[in-house]
Order: sequence, then C-alpha cells, then structure tokens
Amino acid sequence: MVEFLSFRDGEATQEPAVTVEAFTGQSNATAVRIEAGEDARALLPHLDRLSLVEVHFPAFGDGRGYSAARILRESGYQGELRAVGDVLVDQIMAMRRCGFDSFHPAKPLDDAAVDRALHRYADIYQKAIDGRQPVWAKRHPEKIYG
Repeated sequence: MVEFLSFRDGEATQEPAVTVEAFTGQSNATAVRIEAGEDARALLPHLDRLSLVEVHFPAFGDGRGYSAARILRESGYQGELRAVGDVLVDQIMAMRRCGFDSFHPAKPLDDAAVDRALHRYADIYQKAIDGRQPVWAKRHPEKIYG
C-alpha cells in the first residue's frame, strides 16, 4: 500500500508545515500548509524561501487545491508541492498535471491501482503546468505558439 508518493529527486521535505497565517507572520518557516478556502496568492512574495507547500484536500470533491497548485507553479514555485488529505488514486494524474509532485493521502492507496492510474493514457489533450505536449500539438506543431 502507498502511504506517501513522491515524483521529486532526492528526499521529501520533512519540516512540519505551518499555517498560511503563521507563515506570513514569521520569518524562519520554509514549509506551509494551505487549507481549503485559503488564497495561495498570499504566498507569492515568499516563493523563493519555501521548500514545501502542502495543499490540504478535506474531501475528494473539493477542487480548490487544484487552483492553488496551478497558481503557485505558474508563478514560478519550484519547491515540493504536496497534496494531503482525501486524495484518491483516480485524482493523482490530474493533480500531477496541475503541478503536484508528492502525495500523502489520508488512506493508503493500492500500489497496482496507482501504477495503472499513472500509466493509463499515453497522450493528453489539454495544456497544463506539467509541460507534457498535448496530442493536438504533436499533430500541428505550428499551432503551439499561435
């Protein structure tokens, strides 16, 4: 069973994450946890000193964490971006596409199911933060940049 999954090189960050409020009020934390409903843009002035951003998913149907991930990655965040909480195996590929590179689900995931989810589709159809080339761009490279 998979209790923690990482797609990063090297060791996962082990520093305990503080709340966004605590992070913006102190100068030495390098790990922060975004709860549902908190605005990831509050972290944008501090991206250079963050090594870990945990995004909490309180329920599998709460998609606000996807937006937080995309905001952070599109703003240049290069550190570890970890999805925590109610993370289901069928969400991992979509979360990866938004920029998550590690996962700590509330309930362990089946190894075989994770492998199937990650390798199910060879091609993708939409552009995303993960840098994979959509199938339409492979067919029409002249349209990638307009």
